[in-house]
Amino acid sequence: MKTINHTHEHTHTHPNYHPPNQKKLGWFNNLLNPLRRVVDGIQVKNNRIAHLICQTIPCCCPFERQIKLFGKSIDIPPLCKLNPLYDEFVGLRFRALSYLTDVCGEDVTKYIC
Repeated sequence: MKTINHTHEHTHTHPNYHPPNQKKLGWFNNLLNPLRRVVDGIQVKNNRIAHLICQTIPCCCPFERQIKLFGKSIDIPPLCKLNPLYDEFVGLRFRALSYLTDVCGEDVTKYIC
């Protein structure tokens, strides 16, 4: 049996290429950085707050739809990624779910899609 050695470098010279989860630079994003730090800094230490966070922040994008119109199917893509604080809210929801599971020992399956 042969061993396969795969070496592949990703070199993207396209000026608009951004690796996944890379924060784009610019005045708008710089303006939002303090708010991002505030959301990232929220520590979940109360089960009532954790439940509120899990109920408020959806587990999947509520805007994604498939509409049937005149026999044709139209897909509306998930628009949540357009929210500049999307990653921070998803992280906050994850911290709340983790708190409820790890610290409180609660079943969180009702909050999972």
